[in-house]
Amino acid sequence: MERLRAAKERKRLDSSAPDYPRELPELRRRIVIEDFDFGGAVRHEINLYRSNRVDSYRVEIDGKRIGGRFGWARVLELARKAFVRVRSR
Repeated sequence: MERLRAAKERKRLDSSAPDYPRELPELRRRIVIEDFDFGGAVRHEINLYRSNRVDSYRVEIDGKRIGGRFGWARVLELARKAFVRVRSR
């Protein structure tokens, strides 16, 4: 069993290093939403920045940082709630 472990370790050390993913950019995504429902244009810009997790973002909405770390589903929820619901006619 010991020889098997040693051979496996030797094979691992002799092979090349694995390819690691490249460093993510600071600004990872930008969402721009324009609403023309009430006469004038309302524009919101959501910037998603790199966090210490690959599946989460630091969020900035219209230049104001929102505290905490947000996943993609929570970011979309923030975008949805940013606009007033309109009653159908």
